[in-house]
Amino acid sequence: MLPLRDELPASRPPVVTRLLIVANVLAFVFELSLGHGLGEFFRMHGLVPARLAAAMAGNESFAGPVASVAVSMFLHANWMHLIGNMWYLWIFGDNVEDRLGRVGFLVFYLAAGAASAALHVLINPWSPVPTVGASGAIAGVLGAYLVLYPRARVLTLVPIFFFIQIVALPAFLVLGFWFVVQFLYGTLTLGASGGGTAFWAHVGGFVFGLIVGLAALGGGSSRAWVEK
Repeated sequence: MLPLRDELPASRPPVVTRLLIVANVLAFVFELSLGHGLGEFFRMHGLVPARLAAAMAGNESFAGPVASVAVSMFLHANWMHLIGNMWYLWIFGDNVEDRLGRVGFLVFYLAAGAASAALHVLINPWSPVPTVGASGAIAGVLGAYLVLYPRARVLTLVPIFFFIQIVALPAFLVLGFWFVVQFLYGTLTLGASGGGTAFWAHVGGFVFGLIVGLAALGGGSSRAWVEK
């Protein structure tokens, strides 16, 4: 299933969501300028679990590994990686920003990225493979959206046998399906080495988003979701 857009308008312009998208695009343009030096740049500034584990063991300074947690959120491996992440942020970020406020949303986004990195490192503590991408932080946005607006309609591309249908589905179904896929693939790849998708980072970010969403929901909702 591929979400196209939701039917829940934001009450004000999603300034932080737009700025995050711009920051990610600009970071990718910078990556393109590095040419053959990109791999080394990723090794230096991507999240490397083994480096963070070494820092926690006292064998390396904390400054570099901790900074890489934040920097890696704005790096992407290729155009498709960037577009996929920004697509989800564009669809679901505005409403979560609406609910949490601009400053609150920015803090939440960065914290979700840190939470996703923490679970990824916990599952792969000695991996030397750099991890890059905003998907852990965006997974947090998805988790919060699911809790805050579970019945909001999401226009979604759904493959049915040899046909593709565009269907308006409730957010809890679209995002719940996404989470189940991440969890299942994460379970299947436990113990695997090498590159690929950091599924447990997605799981960590999503669960963090669920928790924050529940806390925000407990504080009262500013408006109801749209149902059509």
